[in-house]
Amino acid sequence: MSKYVYFFGSGKAEGKGSMKDLLGGKGANLAEMTNIELPVPPGFTITTEVCKLYYKNNKKHPTGLEKQVEDNIKKLEKATGKKFGDPSNPMFVSVRSGAKFSMPGMMDTILNIGLNDQSVEGLVNKTKNERMGFDSYRRIVNMLGDVVMGIPHEKFEHVMSELKRERNVKVDTDLSAEALKELVRRYKALFKKETGRDFPQDPREQLWLAINAVFLSWNSKRAITYRKLNHIPDDLGTAVNVQTMVFGNFGNDSGTGVGFTRNPSTGKKEYYGEYLINAQGEDVVAGIRTPKHISELNKDLPHAYRELVKIYQKLEAHYKDMQDFEFTIERGKLYMLQTRAGKRTAYAAVRIAVEMVKEKLIDKKTAVLRIDPHQLDQLLHKQINVKAKLDVIAKGLPASPGAAVGKAVFTADEAERMADEEGEKVILVRNETSPEDIHGMNAAEGILTARGGMTSHAAVVARGMGKPCVAGCEKLHISEQRKELTVGPHTVKEGDILALNGSTGEVILGEVELIEPEMAAEFKTLMEWADGMRKLSVRTNADTPNDAKIARDFGAEGIGLCRTEHMFFEADRIKAVREMILADDEPGRRRALAKILPFQKKDFIGIFKAMKDLPVTIRLLDPPLHEFLPYDDQQISELALEMGVPEEKLKARVKSLHELNPMLGFRGCRLGVVYPEISEMQVKAIMEAACECTKEKMKVYPEIMIPLVGHVNEIKMMRELCVNTADGVIKETGVKVKYKVGTMIEVPRAAVTADEIAEYAEFFSFGTNDLTQMTYGFSRDDIGKFIPEYIAKKVMDVDPFQTLDTSGVGQLIEMAVKKGRSVRKDLKVGICGEHGGDPKSVEFCHFAGLTYVSCSPFRVPIARLAAAHANLKSQKVSQGVSKDK
Repeated sequence: MSKYVYFFGSGKAEGKGSMKDLLGGKGANLAEMTNIELPVPPGFTITTEVCKLYYKNNKKHPTGLEKQVEDNIKKLEKATGKKFGDPSNPMFVSVRSGAKFSMPGMMDTILNIGLNDQSVEGLVNKTKNERMGFDSYRRIVNMLGDVVMGIPHEKFEHVMSELKRERNVKVDTDLSAEALKELVRRYKALFKKETGRDFPQDPREQLWLAINAVFLSWNSKRAITYRKLNHIPDDLGTAVNVQTMVFGNFGNDSGTGVGFTRNPSTGKKEYYGEYLINAQGEDVVAGIRTPKHISELNKDLPHAYRELVKIYQKLEAHYKDMQDFEFTIERGKLYMLQTRAGKRTAYAAVRIAVEMVKEKLIDKKTAVLRIDPHQLDQLLHKQINVKAKLDVIAKGLPASPGAAVGKAVFTADEAERMADEEGEKVILVRNETSPEDIHGMNAAEGILTARGGMTSHAAVVARGMGKPCVAGCEKLHISEQRKELTVGPHTVKEGDILALNGSTGEVILGEVELIEPEMAAEFKTLMEWADGMRKLSVRTNADTPNDAKIARDFGAEGIGLCRTEHMFFEADRIKAVREMILADDEPGRRRALAKILPFQKKDFIGIFKAMKDLPVTIRLLDPPLHEFLPYDDQQISELALEMGVPEEKLKARVKSLHELNPMLGFRGCRLGVVYPEISEMQVKAIMEAACECTKEKMKVYPEIMIPLVGHVNEIKMMRELCVNTADGVIKETGVKVKYKVGTMIEVPRAAVTADEIAEYAEFFSFGTNDLTQMTYGFSRDDIGKFIPEYIAKKVMDVDPFQTLDTSGVGQLIEMAVKKGRSVRKDLKVGICGEHGGDPKSVEFCHFAGLTYVSCSPFRVPIARLAAAHANLKSQKVSQGVSKDK
């Protein structure tokens, strides 16, 4: 029979920290903490395999699970000296989720299992604390009602608020034992009214209801959303951790809290955390009460504080990473309930990784691998200009750094709707967030809460997402019903503009100026390490000198794609472009092109100067000509008047250029074959600019790229045109410039016949946007109508225009690389679609043997780090192969 349950307790565990696949992150770390002799309440973990079997078997448990759970309950009873379900000497347990990868707040937790009408009396008699007993009882009624039976939590909150109003108290802890007895009675009445059944009194029924609820929460909407946002596979399943209860709600000698071994927002090496006296764990993370800073625990419970400091130092030294841990103090005794690698901002992640290398905790390779390339995007977010005049209306806790500006919205659903359907930037404003708000948090630019601390749900999730967050802004009065917040004399209604400074906690009324961020020294250090660990070169897609400069500052090693058509739309040249299109013959086109050439030359000089000493790949005109002409009658009339041509002639030309499927029509190299004078002008402008820069003692490396080649004769003809024109400029100027002529591989036929094409192309650049479009037969402009459904229904895992389809499009790329290099061994091969900035796609490019990837300027650091990860991963793979041999 398979082993489904693993015990931990009494200084020894059946599992260990490396068993996260089987025990989940929480279960593996509970086992590890037990093995290193930390004070962990005993318990057992039901494996992730059970979750998988549960779903596979139509939500039924595998044979033998019930017996193994019962056997481990007996072990717990022996370890604690108590009995599960015994009214006089009761043992209580908690049930928590725990997947391989941390998903904070996304799955379910139920505390105080085993409490019923009889055992609550036993607890009171044993502890001599009636208030604590009934405070614990009301919590399990609430949790089983909310988590298991689906009763909205707000209904329990309403009952609580009514009772506090009747008893004239403000906070939960002021409710007397008698009041809490009444609260239990009212909660049970609500439970029966909503479910049609009494609150379950059988402890084992409570246990199995809770276990099943955890399994079911794996596929809850919030968990699925979180996995999608964080690229976590859906088939991993969650473990279930059953652990004996320790109570932080005994009174002022008890409490509960969350800590980090370093600051998760800044990365600073400092003891960071929060706690509440006389509380249970969910009170801290739910944000219902604003907790105290961990340093104050030294005054409230000094002995527990000193022990906690020793433990957090031991945890970080053992795991060699910043840890996020939970603890409970029961009557002065400290217990550790969880530890995991702490969620942190990108800024903190980089700082922690670099400083841990300096502290000799980890090596440079480990530091580089610690940083998720996706996370670097957070570092590139804009910040509030400190010199700007700000109307600061409130200040809360700086829970997640960065700046955000947007329209205030008061529900997660509305945040998602306004962002997705109206394209609005929004700030999600809540009293406190809950896991059900995950979709709205993702849609929002930033998050603002009135309650909660630095370790609340809002803070932890926002930091993981890289969203600015201001939490615990207690002066705010937020009404979801009226869709407004008030603070002092100010009222902010839905749709009003707010700004957040997540680095200072400021809430600002109205628009503010945002400025580009400055890169910290630790970021530069880490990227230098990464650059030394990668093989792939990283270039940028840039059409202007400003874009080129930004990319170069981010570490770009050249331009992989400069799109010349963007230059054609500039106001000072669009008239000449249109004149060229409307010309009746070649001489007319050449006269118009002569007007465009100086503009193109000036553009290229600017780009060559910005990228001096580095290669610049310039793509000849790619889009169909009709894109440069207006469509509606009014614009056509205005243009005809401006250009002095008959309106009917212009209409006729527009009509003649119309295509049923322009993406497969008269564009790319086809324009150069039919109208060679267009390509001649562009090549002449490129080479004249290169020669002029060379005269100024600059090293320039122009690479002329011919788009949309599908047949060898296209590249043969276009190469001849390019070489003749380029050599003519070199001869005319007397300046020698080395240049290359290559092609984009974006038509599947080009990939299949890459050996023929390589005879005439000195480099390949895969245009993966078009290559994906033509391989799938998808229109990338129209896939929004069905791709979300494809992903939801598991037809596809991801959008193939965001992450490269390695099994389909990828095979074409690998084929083209192999065929091309069979003819031209030194063939330089790159990728210039936006896939060049996607970490998974970059990894594929490394293993496919590409020379470089090219992406937009702000994704250059992401690609640099992803390329390092790919090379380090390939080294591990090759080491594994050599060991096998």
